[in-house]
Amino acid sequence: MDHLTALASSGVHVLAAADGPSVWTQMFGSALIGLREGLETGIVVMVLVAFVVKTDRRDALKWIWAGVAAAVAMTLVVFLVIHFGTSTMTPLAAETIAGVASLVAVAIVTFMVLWMSEASSHISADLKSGMSKALLAGGASVLGLSFLAVGREGFETALLMVGYAESVSGGLWPLLGLVVGIVAAIVLTVLIYRGAIRLNLSVFFTYTGLFLIIVAAGILTYGVRALQTVGWLPGHDNIAFDVSGSYDASSWYGTVLGGIFNVRPDPTVLQVIAWIVYVVVVTTIFFRRQRASHRAVAQKTTTPDESTAPAEPTPERNAQ
Repeated sequence: MDHLTALASSGVHVLAAADGPSVWTQMFGSALIGLREGLETGIVVMVLVAFVVKTDRRDALKWIWAGVAAAVAMTLVVFLVIHFGTSTMTPLAAETIAGVASLVAVAIVTFMVLWMSEASSHISADLKSGMSKALLAGGASVLGLSFLAVGREGFETALLMVGYAESVSGGLWPLLGLVVGIVAAIVLTVLIYRGAIRLNLSVFFTYTGLFLIIVAAGILTYGVRALQTVGWLPGHDNIAFDVSGSYDASSWYGTVLGGIFNVRPDPTVLQVIAWIVYVVVVTTIFFRRQRASHRAVAQKTTTPDESTAPAEPTPERNAQ
């Protein structure tokens, strides 16, 4: 009985992760990333599948799913190789790799968030056009198109998750949370495809885009601190402020803020500057590109043309 009690206690200690972000905190942040990225990927797949079904080319479905499977496998391999590859290195080398991977992840995620804010209005037409050409070229081209379309999102997710996982714990819990979020995204995508639910994708991607910007800013500060630790960046001992006396990093709010947004009570000056500059600049560009995209769509739908211009009264023609 004592042995069982000790075993249970040790299990609770592992799940609580008292010296770091809790399991649920690690999973929550990565689940949101998985939901957002998974739904974006699901919409891409949904457009491709709907197109081949409506054009009576169901024979191409197997090539689409083969491309999707290859892209998912590539995503897992990239994540696992980078994530667990650091465990075989010296602490200094692992810190260097984690810092560089974090900065690369931030760059790619920033590009994709800004691109999606502008391209969301015409991405469906682009995918359909690409699929039309791929169908004429053959099955291999369809597979390649779906692999690239999904793999682009998957590669972004893999690098983002490497930075996130390293910043919160380096364990498998963030990966499990990512899987939960992706499963939820798959369910939502299927329901949207079948018409069971209606989701305002513009609002969804706006808020989740802002969420990703804040998460990426936290990963950026983690990468900056890691590179300061190994001496690649200056200012490791130049602390901007230290609120450790009033900010309990092990409390519920400390684990949530630290686990999801990498908030710490003693950031360096360079970390604070990097966070502020990144959030201000990227958020400003995000909203500007989004407004420009909305204006372009509005102008396209309101520009008078032959179909919308008032016609001359022709009773005889209308009667026919």
